[in-house]
Amino acid sequence: MSLPLEGLSAVVTGAGRGLGRAEALELARLGAAVVVNDYGQPGRDGSGEASAGPAEEVAADIRERGGRAVAHTGDVADFRQARELVGLAVAEFGKLDVLVNNAGILRDRMVFSMTEDEWDAVIRVHLKGHFNTTRFAAAHWRERSKAAGGAVYGRIVNTSSEAFLAGSAGQPNYAAAKGGIVGLTTSTALALAKYGVTANAICPRARTRMTEDVFAGFGQPDEGLDPLAPAHVAPLVGYLAAPAAARVNGQLLVVHGGMVAVIERPRVGAKFDSKQDAFTYDELDALLTPHYADRPPGETFAAAEVLGLKRG
Repeated sequence: MSLPLEGLSAVVTGAGRGLGRAEALELARLGAAVVVNDYGQPGRDGSGEASAGPAEEVAADIRERGGRAVAHTGDVADFRQARELVGLAVAEFGKLDVLVNNAGILRDRMVFSMTEDEWDAVIRVHLKGHFNTTRFAAAHWRERSKAAGGAVYGRIVNTSSEAFLAGSAGQPNYAAAKGGIVGLTTSTALALAKYGVTANAICPRARTRMTEDVFAGFGQPDEGLDPLAPAHVAPLVGYLAAPAAARVNGQLLVVHGGMVAVIERPRVGAKFDSKQDAFTYDELDALLTPHYADRPPGETFAAAEVLGLKRG
């Protein structure tokens, strides 16, 4: 019996630790040959000397388990290095079939205190990093499709966050980047569908060095299932990378433990029509102020715990 990803090759960015590592191991377990990318900086804020160690260790782990893997230690936020990453997959395995974008950093600060560098650094790694790899993977699939005269196999799995849905007061840069990734994903899904390529995004809940503050109040159980273990996110990534998910495109899914939630696109919650050709201030005041009168001060359009994650 063949494995779901047998004969396919994948790139996983930020795969030296945490979620990316779990995803790379899962793709390899399902039969894919994997390029393990990680810039290897020790600080979750992107600080410290870059190191080949994390990517090489995960690639070695995959090979020890009988899989195929090579390491890439470049910075995906660098346009040239992202091109080299996609090129490495093609050179090593003949083609690229799956791209999993996971690399990211944190530079947390309240919006009134954030520096320009803290904003730029997070947008660069998360949003530009996702774009860079997508740009070259998409060009690869488009060229293959033209040569083949029809659709080819391509899968993109991007990493967003509920921070963009529910807000995150101390992470305006991160929330903005993660919202941008959803926009990038849906645009890419529309653009590449005719070539046989799908693009989806996940919002994972997992206990990693990136989220140690977020989940500080969620206790790890002494025994039984830890719903925030990174390994529980990886099967969904494996599924989205597989042929079985051919009809899943342009979707956003929240995942943790034994739960996957499909997020719908925003729907109209209320609609008001002017009694005139266009609204005046007074008419808007008369309609909208009562509509929001019962909302608690500071409440956003999305609940902070929209899917009911309970603190342990």
